[in-house]
Amino acid sequence: MKIGITYAGAGGSESLDDLVEAARSAEARGFPSFWTPNIFGLEAITALAIAARETRSIELGTAVVPTYPRHPVAMAQQALTAAAAAGGRFTLGIGLSHKIVIEDMFGLSYERPARHMREYLEVLTPLLRGEPAKFEGEQYRVNAGLAVAGAGTVPLVVAALGPVMLRLAGRFADGTITWMTGRRTLESHIGPVIRAAAQKAGRPEPRVVAGLPMTLTNDVDSAREKMDQTYAIYGTLPSYRAMLDREGVAGPGGVALLGDESALRAQIRELESAGVTDFQAAPTEVEPGSAARTVEFLASLQS
Repeated sequence: MKIGITYAGAGGSESLDDLVEAARSAEARGFPSFWTPNIFGLEAITALAIAARETRSIELGTAVVPTYPRHPVAMAQQALTAAAAAGGRFTLGIGLSHKIVIEDMFGLSYERPARHMREYLEVLTPLLRGEPAKFEGEQYRVNAGLAVAGAGTVPLVVAALGPVMLRLAGRFADGTITWMTGRRTLESHIGPVIRAAAQKAGRPEPRVVAGLPMTLTNDVDSAREKMDQTYAIYGTLPSYRAMLDREGVAGPGGVALLGDESALRAQIRELESAGVTDFQAAPTEVEPGSAARTVEFLASLQS
């Protein structure tokens, strides 16, 4: 299992220079991958394309870019350009986002999200392989091709939690990318559903990129309470709430990785045994200096 790092400044307070420096630092510390969300700050694909010109070996991935605001051809063109900038080190992570964002903030329809994603992938995936897309559906009617020199094929992971979305990810994508989903749920639900779908579609074994908050601490109870406060929104969004309920925990602190070095090593091994191929660690400040200490601990695990 690979252990990558999630950029902590994607909420909007850090600058583009901060993100580039964080990517350079992650590469220097030996991390195999660097992931950034696309929330309400920096635009993730553009930011990672710039970071790609300042790095040499680290995988750069979005976690994740919402599909609804971007036509799949536009998304593919951006991703192919970022891949060209990165020399094949860019991975596109996409997701539906949430009704509260798509409808209440953007004013778009969030009706039939699974239908939307299926049609979106029908258009997007051939374009990411450098092939033309020809598709006639309810939401998209596309006959288009793209040619971006040096892009190659762009790996794709789809944020998927429910069974329908997981089956779509297994059928069309290279894997899934999760957030706030605990070990037991990854082992008993996420992995089996997407692997079965990929096998049925004749695709290779899919990646399971699992994103979870984490901190190195000797005060687990206090850290769990802080995690619940910091990530409280995820306990209210229906898709994440369903995963927390499936895991049997009250809030985000229940799935966070917490403890001293020995405890964290054991929790990381449990993720690997649950079928996670890539751990996307989100070091979180729960006490002064804890996020930086967590990064250094994770760096020490890189071989």
